Amino acid sequence: MLKLIFMGTPQFALPTLKALVEAGYPIVAVYTQPPRPAGRGQKEKPSPVHEYALAQKLAVYTPVSLKDPETQQQFSHHQADAAIVTAYGLLLPRSILQATPMGCINVHPSLLPRWRGAAPIQRTIMAGDKETGVVIMQMDAGLDTGAMLMTERYPIADGTTAGQLHDALATMAGPMVVKTLEGLKRGTITPVKQPEDGVMYAHKISREDCIIDWKEPAQAVRQKILGLNPHPGASFRYHDELIKILNAEVIASTSTSEAGTVLDNHLTILCGEHALRPTLVQRPGKKPMTAEEMLRGHAVPAGTVLGGYDTL
Repeated sequence: MLKLIFMGTPQFALPTLKALVEAGYPIVAVYTQPPRPAGRGQKEKPSPVHEYALAQKLAVYTPVSLKDPETQQQFSHHQADAAIVTAYGLLLPRSILQATPMGCINVHPSLLPRWRGAAPIQRTIMAGDKETGVVIMQMDAGLDTGAMLMTERYPIADGTTAGQLHDALATMAGPMVVKTLEGLKRGTITPVKQPEDGVMYAHKISREDCIIDWKEPAQAVRQKILGLNPHPGASFRYHDELIKILNAEVIASTSTSEAGTVLDNHLTILCGEHALRPTLVQRPGKKPMTAEEMLRGHAVPAGTVLGGYDTL
């Protein structure tokens, strides 16, 4: 059976590692990001992949970079047949990409070439896409530009959050990687070059992305809210607070008031087109609550013009 190196860090990568272990593949090394400070005490916490690998008694490596010759030599000494990479978080130099006979096989949560880059799940939802999927690809030196080995599509229901889509695609990925490896061993999978049309880049989510611009159409604002749920969240400013909206509904409106105006006592907010009514919100340092719960103790009167993008 193929000997594998697994490279991944967050929760998204965990179902793939579990699927490989359960399928009986020998995992000769697990590469993951170093432990990071977390929680109130800022105690260093291993990544989800790190914790699972230790529980499975797998050898774990946490280099801060893969660029130095010693780390690259150590990687080669594992004598693996292939490396499986999913949400690892470090740049893979050419020497790493070429260190195993079958190269590095990557799990990517979008329908390539749409949404190459750092934040494909969030950008998919923010753009209002109706369909996405998982692509298993052969990595090359470009940014998510390698040949595709397997693709499965996933329809996106209205109201889906980035968190829900994350979990669905992570669950899809594990069995797909196992099937891909089996197909490569049998010679039944032919790499397919990515199309040159339709390339979109999923840039890393910035601070500016997280602030709501009420001049945008209500549906676009809603997609931003869903795409940034649960983290980092889309926010508006009221007095000295940045309040996150975690879910909302679009309300038809023909009001000619200024965008950002609160239209009623239910926190219906006028947008560039129609209006938005938050249903789930979160104040700084508080747990998520319904908008009605927040308004009972933290009223936002009708006629208020809320701050947004231009009040950073």
